[in-house]
Amino acid sequence: MVKTIIIDDEEPAREYLKKLIDRYFPNKFTVVKKCKDIEQGFHSIKHYKPDLVFLDIKMQNGSGFDLLKQFDVVDFEVIFTTAHSEYAIEAIKQSALDYLLKPIDQMDLYSAVKKYQKKTEYKNELDRIRLLLENIDPGNHLHPKIAFPTEDGYKLIKSNSIQYCKAEGNYSRIFLVDGNSFILARTLKKIDEQLPSHFFLRIHKSYLVNLNYVKEYTNTGGNYLTLINNERLPIASRKKTEVLERILER
Repeated sequence: MVKTIIIDDEEPAREYLKKLIDRYFPNKFTVVKKCKDIEQGFHSIKHYKPDLVFLDIKMQNGSGFDLLKQFDVVDFEVIFTTAHSEYAIEAIKQSALDYLLKPIDQMDLYSAVKKYQKKTEYKNELDRIRLLLENIDPGNHLHPKIAFPTEDGYKLIKSNSIQYCKAEGNYSRIFLVDGNSFILARTLKKIDEQLPSHFFLRIHKSYLVNLNYVKEYTNTGGNYLTLINNERLPIASRKKTEVLERILER
């Protein structure tokens, strides 16, 4: 069963969403907690460790974005709910799995849930492949696990599972090869110091890239690296020479 938490400051909205989940996904999802505000939501997430959170964007005591900023690592999926369509773009920027406009339509909910299930299945398959490769070559120390500090301790991530890192103010978002990402309360400079320099390169003030996942360099309309997932990241002018040297030496 997928553990789910609903966070919304409107009781009718909380109850309606729970009824939809119970009615259409009774054997797949269980709502472990319904929360009325950010504080209750934060403590419930820490306690229940949900797989999926339905999170209202605009609440009386803050926004859903404010709640996420309280976590060093966001290790659960988020589906934003909002009555305000103008928040949709911001929800996408926050790397949410999906967003639902209120009043929530059952078909939109079904689509969001299917997206969650598909992503989970894909992640599980990648985890199985990664575990197999690690068991085949347990003595490989080229890609050590990096200990990233979190509020509760440390999150251990193997360096070759990181595709790139992006600065977000005093925070950094880590993008993994499996398509997931999480936020750390650390600057990109600090993360750069932790990761192996023979694989990672700071190509811009906002981007740190694992060169193993670069598939193309282009200089049309600027300088860019294209990664294996087809994301295109800018290269700072002062970094152009260093980037070219590192790519060519590989």
